[in-house]
Amino acid sequence: SEERGVLDRADMLEKALKSVVGISSADAFSKNTMYMGSGVMATSDGYIITNQHVVGARPQRIEVTLHSGETLEGKTLWSSSTLDLAIVKIKGEGYTTCDLADAKEVRVGEGVIAIGNPLSMQFERTVTAGIVSAVGRSISIENDDGSSSYMEDLIQTDASINPGNSGGPLLNERGEVIGINTIKVSSAEGMGFAVPVNICVPIIERLKSVGEFRTPYLGLYAYTRAAAKYYNESPSFEKGLYVAGLDSYGPAFSAGLRSGDIILSIGNVEINTMLALREELYKRQSGETVEIEFLRDGTLRKVRVMLSTEE
Repeated sequence: SEERGVLDRADMLEKALKSVVGISSADAFSKNTMYMGSGVMATSDGYIITNQHVVGARPQRIEVTLHSGETLEGKTLWSSSTLDLAIVKIKGEGYTTCDLADAKEVRVGEGVIAIGNPLSMQFERTVTAGIVSAVGRSISIENDDGSSSYMEDLIQTDASINPGNSGGPLLNERGEVIGINTIKVSSAEGMGFAVPVNICVPIIERLKSVGEFRTPYLGLYAYTRAAAKYYNESPSFEKGLYVAGLDSYGPAFSAGLRSGDIILSIGNVEINTMLALREELYKRQSGETVEIEFLRDGTLRKVRVMLSTEE
């Protein structure tokens, strides 16, 4: 019944709210620079997913406020400004968590809920609801140094995303995390964006097993079909990623990949976005060899690339 559905949502939110934390941090080089936002507890032993811009590039101190009001010191174990994601760890056990869903299964029109912590104040969680408006969105952003780049494969929603929501979870109707809300994207009224959560799974698994995650490095940047068309970078292609640039000292260039190639798969897994490419890379580590299938001038080719470590 409709009443039962409302109760189910309230029960789900009661648990989800307990997994959302407030995060504040101070910049190591500018003590007047403060960052505030939210995070979500991904494991019962204190691994938290948030935005990179919430914890800052070089935080002097990170404070994590639990639902109970208790404040603990956090430590950044991994972060990426490109993805606007970070993993923060606090000490302790038995924390309430949110399950992580496969964001690739998200469909336009399904209901979503964004949870956040306005100004990172304890006991002030807010909930906004909406639907998935679009998936696989590529949005241009301005970086801190004034240059432009874009975030891709984003989940777009009409649920309100504000500074308090940033770093907090975007949930599906089962209460599972499908994305991490971000305000790094300057958007029009009525549009919010979240970064798919999938890429955090192999990172947390590596951190739990060996204590560190050293980002595997391929040494290339590629555009999706939509982005390549937007930037007028390439001939039309139906699937894959258009290689737009390479590090001439990186593994991909050394193995023979060149600008203009269209990557189709890595390790027999079809690749159509940079996020999917990173997800496959992050399951591996430096020194491992991956097979990349690609097109060059319409000819199908394969190459084996030994990954190095991103500096």
